[in-house]
Amino acid sequence: MNVSLQNIDKVSALLTVKLEKEDYQARVDKALKDFKKKANMPGFRPGMVPMGLIKKQYGTAILAEEVNKVLQEKVYEYLKDNKVNMLGEPLPNEEKQSAIDFAKDETFEFVFDIALAPEFDVVLDSNDEIDYYTIDVNDDLVERQVKMYAQRGGKYENVQEYTEGDMLKGLIAELDENNSVKEGGIQVEHAVMMPTYMKKDEQKAIFANAKVNEVLVFNPSEAFDGNEAEIASLLKIDKKDVANVKGNFSFQVDEITHFVPGDLDQALFDNVFGEGVVKSEEEFRGKIRSELAEQFVNDSNYKFLIDVREYLVKKIGKLEFPDAILKRIMLLNNQEKGEAFVAENYDRSIEELTWHLIKEKLVAANDIKVENNDIMDMAKEVTRIQFAQYGMLNVPEDMLENYAKEMLKRKESVEQLVNRSVESKLAKALKDKVKLNNKTVSVEDFNKMFE
Repeated sequence: MNVSLQNIDKVSALLTVKLEKEDYQARVDKALKDFKKKANMPGFRPGMVPMGLIKKQYGTAILAEEVNKVLQEKVYEYLKDNKVNMLGEPLPNEEKQSAIDFAKDETFEFVFDIALAPEFDVVLDSNDEIDYYTIDVNDDLVERQVKMYAQRGGKYENVQEYTEGDMLKGLIAELDENNSVKEGGIQVEHAVMMPTYMKKDEQKAIFANAKVNEVLVFNPSEAFDGNEAEIASLLKIDKKDVANVKGNFSFQVDEITHFVPGDLDQALFDNVFGEGVVKSEEEFRGKIRSELAEQFVNDSNYKFLIDVREYLVKKIGKLEFPDAILKRIMLLNNQEKGEAFVAENYDRSIEELTWHLIKEKLVAANDIKVENNDIMDMAKEVTRIQFAQYGMLNVPEDMLENYAKEMLKRKESVEQLVNRSVESKLAKALKDKVKLNNKTVSVEDFNKMFE
């Protein structure tokens, strides 16, 4: 057997593999014997089919299969032993590969096109300055979070007089030009409406200080600025009929529902953070502030890595890639989508590949490794964040672990968790190496960076 690599240029090569009979024959013989043991052919007892008949009918197929196995093993063994930094898979060369006849030949030569990763250096140190955004956990942000928790612990009460934000329930009736109930007009019993969401202030003002049993006159078309979905939902009519509804309607207030936020008491504190963790409103706000700050660190690190990527891609410059080979690989992996898909998406795939190669070098340079416990910790952190979005901060550890274990049963989830663990460790490592241009921004301005 002979394996050789011939560089065509800096990013492509020809890999030639020549297999002689002694390289594969022992494996073919074993495969034939194994097949004979379980062969079942008419006229013969199981396992008693003559070897000559088996070779005649199945020998060529078994030979091709075993040669292909030896070929794959030797190719990847050679690439590994010689530290060939290959992109994608070896592709049969379309010009130099001669036809293979497994029925006649004993010596087989295979020629592959190999895409090589471009050579480049990545250096990040204190001479490199990169922005790092810290999200300001201000009083307004804390107050919004406090209100959110209070609302979740709140309740609805029936009241006699309307205030902003209340919900009204009553009878809606279409009126004629004289503001009398229109005969055969639209009527909706138990209609529910929140004037707060009306688009026009003059219509919204009609309901100010409204009382139970009071009858008010308003114009739905004007109130909701002609919005088909809202008007159709309120009046229980089809959207196509909304254009014909331009006049006034009466609304008899039967019920007013007012939302009362929950008290900022020990019961709420215990429900959010666990029993006895915080014991006063001041501690509650302080705990919320620290929790938010901790959550935002992940967001800041994510943005930091995006900026590192942009900075390094610009610093390193355009890398050379074996475009022809990579396009063939991309087409092979997306045969059903065709060449148009490759043409449209190739440049974007090269951008992602460039960052992947840069990140690999950064991971190696910073000796970053991900262990099983890192993956489990990340799975629990992802689960914790998901619960936190629903206001559940006091999630028992055993519940987190159970959810995390379920996540780890899915291959795609594990791959995502490994990548997140790598990026989390990489961000921490690079923050200590480069010069950080620290900037404090509001959460609103931070989110605008991703629009």
